[in-house]
Amino acid sequence: MLNRTIAPDARQIEEIHFIAPVRHQLDNGIPVFAINAGQQELVRIEFIFENVNWNASRPLQAMAASHLINNGTAHHTAKEIADKIDYYGAFLQTEYGADQSSIKLYTLNKHLAAVLPMVYDLLNESIFPDQELGIFIQNQKQSLEVNLQKNDFLARKHFAAALFGDTAYGSNIAQADYDTLTRTELLEYYKAGYKPENCTIVAAGKFGEAEFSLLNSVMGKPWTNTAPSSINQFTFEPVAGQEHFVERPESIQCAIRMGVLAITRRHVDFPGLQVLNCVLGGYFGSRLMANIREDKGYTYGIGSAVASLKDAGYLFIATEVGAEVCGAALGEIEKEISLLRTEHVEAEELDLVRNYMLGSLLGSLENAFSHADKFKNIYFSGLDYTYYDSYIRTIKTIGPEDLKVLANRYLDTTGFTKVVAGRR
Repeated sequence: MLNRTIAPDARQIEEIHFIAPVRHQLDNGIPVFAINAGQQELVRIEFIFENVNWNASRPLQAMAASHLINNGTAHHTAKEIADKIDYYGAFLQTEYGADQSSIKLYTLNKHLAAVLPMVYDLLNESIFPDQELGIFIQNQKQSLEVNLQKNDFLARKHFAAALFGDTAYGSNIAQADYDTLTRTELLEYYKAGYKPENCTIVAAGKFGEAEFSLLNSVMGKPWTNTAPSSINQFTFEPVAGQEHFVERPESIQCAIRMGVLAITRRHVDFPGLQVLNCVLGGYFGSRLMANIREDKGYTYGIGSAVASLKDAGYLFIATEVGAEVCGAALGEIEKEISLLRTEHVEAEELDLVRNYMLGSLLGSLENAFSHADKFKNIYFSGLDYTYYDSYIRTIKTIGPEDLKVLANRYLDTTGFTKVVAGRR
């Protein structure tokens, strides 16, 4: 009989295996990275485009084009596109990010031949109808008006603007920016950004030779978009510590967002900084949670993260607290950072963080799609799978003195940008 009063033995995860994609190329030169895995007759195909032609006077151009690319073509209305995709039980999703925009197609293998021509149509014949653009503008302005009443949105918005300035990473969007959007502007971006030279395809699921041949027969043909473009590239200089307060007298809470420019995934310190961040605020058992939620009761949740973009990395801490304890919460955050800079992390706490991070990584590799996501992280950072070897090795071997050195290198709060939105 199993004795349930005795906890099972715990041991560190020894190995984590990644499924690397096979590289193909379409007849028109588009690279295709395929992870052929899984038992279900299902495939996800992503068409990923680098964002181009950043213009500070047109901050919504790329985002609006991404949202509206499937809202009408020369041959189909937005409703006809949606109905046809739905008829085959497929799913079409557009995503806009600071560095790339993408179109994701989820479909059963048996319907791939029926839905791929629709995607080709989107990428070659989208017309961005004025009616759809008008609806988009109206909805976005209403959404922005609602969000501007939320402290966490205001803190996030002002933090990005303070850290990254007038770039795609930090553009401080206002309602007036939507009023300047035009169909001509979107078509200009579409012709420059959505073309084979700027496209990478990542396929995952049941994707073998037959699926690649079908993809090539449809998407490997010449495309119509050929306008010149330049890939977005930004440079950022660290700024001295800034403090911003967004006054909202009626609020009973304050949103706090603070952080600093840091390093990207390409830097040798990045895995170690991820471990340090996990200790600070990267999981439910972190120091920030233990202090500010569990001990002080100032908040329901607080966390920190290290983000890696193409041209910048940054570390941030975010929470919402009662207005009357905002100052105290800021003091406790700085106290926890100071402890990491002056004292060694105990072995027991570090072992818990090691096990959590390794378990989270292993748990995130649940299917072919998640393996594809891990590949994208390194591919678009200009890395290969040796990054994950280094990441895992660092988690297993980093010591307390290493963490203290990293804390002094990257967690100097005098250089942090601090934003508080709420009642003073």
